[in-house]
Amino acid sequence: MAANRRKEERVFTVAQVSALIKVALEGSLPPRLTVVGEISDWKRHAASGHCYFSLKDEASILPCVMWKSSFADVKFKPESGLAVLARGHIDVYPPQGKYQFYVDSLVPAGQGALQLAFEQMKERLEKEGLFDPVHKMPLPAYPFRIGILTSESGAALHDITDSMQQRWPPAHLFLYPVPVQGEGAAEAIAAAIKYINRRNTQLRLDLLIVGRGGGSLEDLWAFNEEVLARAIFASKIPIISAVGHETDFTIADFVADMRASTPTRAAVEACPDIRDVLASFDTAQKRLAAAVNGSLTIASQQLRTVRASAAFRNPRLAVNLASQRLDENSLRLPAAVRSSISSLREKLTVLHERVARIEPHRLMAARRAHLITAAGLITDALRKRSSAAQLLLARYEDSAKAAVRKRLSDSQLRLAAAENRLAALDPRSVLTRGYTITRNKRTGKVVLKTIDVEPGDLMLTELADRNFVESQVKTRQNRQSN
Repeated sequence: MAANRRKEERVFTVAQVSALIKVALEGSLPPRLTVVGEISDWKRHAASGHCYFSLKDEASILPCVMWKSSFADVKFKPESGLAVLARGHIDVYPPQGKYQFYVDSLVPAGQGALQLAFEQMKERLEKEGLFDPVHKMPLPAYPFRIGILTSESGAALHDITDSMQQRWPPAHLFLYPVPVQGEGAAEAIAAAIKYINRRNTQLRLDLLIVGRGGGSLEDLWAFNEEVLARAIFASKIPIISAVGHETDFTIADFVADMRASTPTRAAVEACPDIRDVLASFDTAQKRLAAAVNGSLTIASQQLRTVRASAAFRNPRLAVNLASQRLDENSLRLPAAVRSSISSLREKLTVLHERVARIEPHRLMAARRAHLITAAGLITDALRKRSSAAQLLLARYEDSAKAAVRKRLSDSQLRLAAAENRLAALDPRSVLTRGYTITRNKRTGKVVLKTIDVEPGDLMLTELADRNFVESQVKTRQNRQSN
């Protein structure tokens, strides 16, 4: 009977077992689960965009998968070690026979997803230097062409234009309507900033104001997107960010060249007050008038002084005086010339007398005789010096030859002594005194003792004339010593 039961027992394939487990899980687990845990081994596939990770706590680990389409709705950046709430369902992965948690949504545990995404974005862009004050451009002092990027139906536009018209009527305002909330708003604002920068040679805008009215973090999220932050950073036109209320801060505020707490405040930061400018003009006009009046007063005093002078009263007087001085100089000039010529003649006479007393021809003859005598003395000295040098050279030559001969003699003596020592050390030198050298032909060794040969061995005996005698050992005889 037991054998019949074994025959009736069903055999399952691996795939069938996986299908049974899948059915059992679907029947016993809720269709949707929310799981809290810490992310571990977070990986996002570069090609497919799918995410693979695990959720863990102190007791267990749950393998998880999140498809690319679901991950597109995640605002923050998941990373290992982050506590999250994951919502999805459990199912079996048949190729490996294991269960997985298929995640549809992911939010931080204990913190809003948007707030975490804001903090992560802020930290990353700050490390890149997008908030550094060194990159911020100064605002123009008197902007006359101002671009406004906001919703054409929002209250922010009216706040900016009303405040601008009151403070700075000369400004020309140009509206570039853009969506400020919802899907694609950040991309639209960034595209508008890039478009204005490309065409600013024709547009000639001095300043841009980007903003909107207040709202929740979700409403303001377009101004926290990276694409808008980088467009603001790359703008060559100074930008004022005017988003939300006093307490609202966005990524755009940190990147912009100036942050205005409200749209109304943006108009105050963008341009001066016309009343202050006019007041400064009045002050400058008064200072200029005072400076001009002071200069005119000084000039008038100088003019009165000139008019009171004798030269101004009788202008021909200066000409007459100069003419008189010219006449006087023309009269004194011939006498001065004659006096100079007479003085030069006297100096020439004195010099001529001095030369005559010197008698230069006699001086030259004495110098010539002195030079001839000196030349003879030098010639004799050189001749004597040459003889001494030749004698010294001959002495050096004899000394060198004697030294060389002595060195050769010493070397020959040392060479002969070395040859004698080598001859004494030559083992064949004793052969001339009747000795011989005998070797065992079998071993090639010199025979020193009877044990070096065996009966029947052939021996070679070397004689003094370098010839050999071959003999054969018949017997060995050992001499016993008492």
